[in-house]
Amino acid sequence: MKISVIGGGHVGATCAFLTAQKELGDVVLVDIVEGLPHGTALDMMQSSSVERFHKKVHGTNDFKDICDSDLIVVTAGLARKPGMTRLDLLAKNFAIIKSVTKNIAKFAPETKIIVVTNPLDVMVYVSLKESGFEKNRVFGMSGVLDSARFKHFIADELDVSIDDVSAMVIGSHSELMVPLPRFSSVSGIPLVELLPKEKIDRLIERTKKGGAEIVAHLKNGSAFYAPAASAVKMIEAVAKDKKKILPACVYLEGEYGLNDICLGVPVKIGKDGIEKVIELNLNSEEQSALNKSAESVREGIKNLKSQ
Repeated sequence: MKISVIGGGHVGATCAFLTAQKELGDVVLVDIVEGLPHGTALDMMQSSSVERFHKKVHGTNDFKDICDSDLIVVTAGLARKPGMTRLDLLAKNFAIIKSVTKNIAKFAPETKIIVVTNPLDVMVYVSLKESGFEKNRVFGMSGVLDSARFKHFIADELDVSIDDVSAMVIGSHSELMVPLPRFSSVSGIPLVELLPKEKIDRLIERTKKGGAEIVAHLKNGSAFYAPAASAVKMIEAVAKDKKKILPACVYLEGEYGLNDICLGVPVKIGKDGIEKVIELNLNSEEQSALNKSAESVREGIKNLKSQ
């Protein structure tokens, strides 16, 4: 496969390196900063003899080099700083994603797009509409990362292997995300049987603020290892046609009672991108939380349309 990563910052560079390291395909790393993707790619290639991978990483400032990409990951955009919400990034990253998507549609019209840029759900919507692609070919990395954070906190609280933890987080990639304890477990044992409600609630709140907690520590940056690893998990599902059930941001047309919106829900991901949307049987409390999450995304979309 040919996999392009647009955006050579921390998330994009880490994503490109992991993709090559796992030998999922040859990688094109694109960034507008002169020399940045070239130097980063050269550094990665010089590590190939140590890490023993045989895929190529090519750095470029020219969007023409994404031609014939099977999959494109978009990480371009501004990162959050302390005190900023994801919606604070809306106007600035909207212009970036709109421009990037136009170049994707021009040079790689048959590709699939995984959006990582925040505010994620709105940016996926922008990319879908600007590209004109089928809805299965444009999706976002949201729930994989949010669920990864929830899994980590669960494993840490219970002092168990992360391999045994399964967790599900749906909704927007924001503090209005919806972690689902009923659909989370440890080695098949429901989480609600392992922890009291007050402890689960504490883990949920930390999950919702997982990104902000890292931003507060870093001061001048935001998370990149976990976001990049989460994106690569989705790349792998496509590249190897794994039919993985993962939470991802997708366009909904009636599922969960929601229309004309991009939101995180469990889906099946394979070589064609989003192959199926999985509808969970949510209770009234969970559905209400999902609806509230959706409204925040609608507000973001509405703000863009008014500009």
